[in-house]
Amino acid sequence: MESAEFHNALALLDWQIELGATEAICDVPVNCYELPDKLAKPKSAAPVVQQAASVAAKLDAVAQAEQAAAGVDTLEALRDALAGFEHCELKRGARNLVFCDGVPGAPVMIIGEAPGRDEDREGRPFVGRAGQLLDRMLAAIDMGRDPAASPVYITNVLPWRPPQNRDPHPTEIAMMRPFLERHIALAKPQVLVIMGNISAQACLGKRGITRLRGSWTECFGLPALPMFHPAYLLRQPLAKREAWADLLSLKARLSDG
Repeated sequence: MESAEFHNALALLDWQIELGATEAICDVPVNCYELPDKLAKPKSAAPVVQQAASVAAKLDAVAQAEQAAAGVDTLEALRDALAGFEHCELKRGARNLVFCDGVPGAPVMIIGEAPGRDEDREGRPFVGRAGQLLDRMLAAIDMGRDPAASPVYITNVLPWRPPQNRDPHPTEIAMMRPFLERHIALAKPQVLVIMGNISAQACLGKRGITRLRGSWTECFGLPALPMFHPAYLLRQPLAKREAWADLLSLKARLSDG
């Protein structure tokens, strides 16, 4: 009799295992409603608080940039305001503030992305290989930085070089945008040339320079022409055909204007 009960119990256990049971009933009953001796500590809210504080600090930095930029009436004062702005970390790793080159008041204002190594060393925008190509491109339509030619005025979205020439972060662009907008207002160009994706993001709020280039748009209340950055043309020389078409479009716009 005992043997039959044992085999029946073993068969029932096998059947339960086949059904997916993974644990046996303990000798001591478990009270599911009993609180544990030590409740789990709630997760710390510190990371959330720190993240919120970081976002608030960045928003405050943008507000201070807007205030600093709005308070100047000359290009020299704007340069000084940028030099005294301490909220952008790029400043700490850069050698020089890269503010402008060319002729203030020129009909064309070219907006590049950010300084590279050569620009950081010399304190002027577009002086490396990309800058040399830009000079040749402008000379092809009788323009240049020299007042003797049909002059242009050149600046960048960021005045300080990012480490290792990385792309600027959106927060860095947001901090520098008020200064850029004031820069344009004080330089008083007739048209803007927006060179590269970073410049398009800062000025137009969108990227995709291969789609944007060649089509006139409006930026800060002025006619604006997105173009390939000369650094891109050095990597993709076949795109120089489109760049030449854009240069001709720029020259025609000035002739009509």
